[in-house]
Amino acid sequence: MTESYRFQTIPRSRIATFDIFAVGLRKHHVAAMLEFDVTESRAKLRNLRKIGITVSFNAWLIKVIANVLHQHPEASAYLYNKKKIILFNDINVSLIVEKKIGDTKVPIPLVIEKTNEKSAMTITGEIEKAKMDELNSADIVLRKKSAWYERLYYHLPGFLRRLFWKLLLLTPGAAFRTMGNVSVTSVGMMGKINGWFIHKSVHPISFGVGSVLKKPVVVDNEVRIREILNMTILVDHDVIDGAPMVRFLDDLTNFIETGKEIDDAIHVMTPA
Repeated sequence: MTESYRFQTIPRSRIATFDIFAVGLRKHHVAAMLEFDVTESRAKLRNLRKIGITVSFNAWLIKVIANVLHQHPEASAYLYNKKKIILFNDINVSLIVEKKIGDTKVPIPLVIEKTNEKSAMTITGEIEKAKMDELNSADIVLRKKSAWYERLYYHLPGFLRRLFWKLLLLTPGAAFRTMGNVSVTSVGMMGKINGWFIHKSVHPISFGVGSVLKKPVVVDNEVRIREILNMTILVDHDVIDGAPMVRFLDDLTNFIETGKEIDDAIHVMTPA
């Protein structure tokens, strides 16, 4: 009797995903599962579109994260050794862009550099351009020319590939140039999921962006229906302690929920 099954080849680019997950399990991350009321911010983004400014929600969120991390650089610092951490002046964000390889859609990292200096509109444009770029299947990261050792990566046995990541993390300068110091994964934007997902990362700080759902929330002692964003944040406890971590999260909440930088953008675009 003929068996009813078939094999499907795993795209070579997913090998890096396996290895990052394995190495990420060794990181001393603290997971924070948070809810953000993005009702006001999303309304402001819709108002931007009315005056001809296109900013995606994900790009705006990346810009907010970059702004807050620039004020709390220790949250995105790398561990240099047991006595020092290394803080970079820029916030380089690695995010996932879904690309098609053959008949399969594969998540591939894209690094957006100097997000703290760029506008949300510029970041939107870079993401959209990356979606249209041709994928070089030999690259680990989109739109970054691979070094010879990165091209060799996929041909190595598993223990040597994982050693690559371990050595990369021991050289923070190379890690920063290759993959940035922040990771953002927007899995929840693919559908409406009422919950959180616990991701893994080798970055000092990473954000697992969930879905935006309408939920009843108490506002000014009244129950109202608000747009709530679920997000999981992994913070490396080796580089930041609890108190500064909470201050960072408090500022992040304020920025995300008020959309202050959106008001700033409108003011710049439409001066008096």
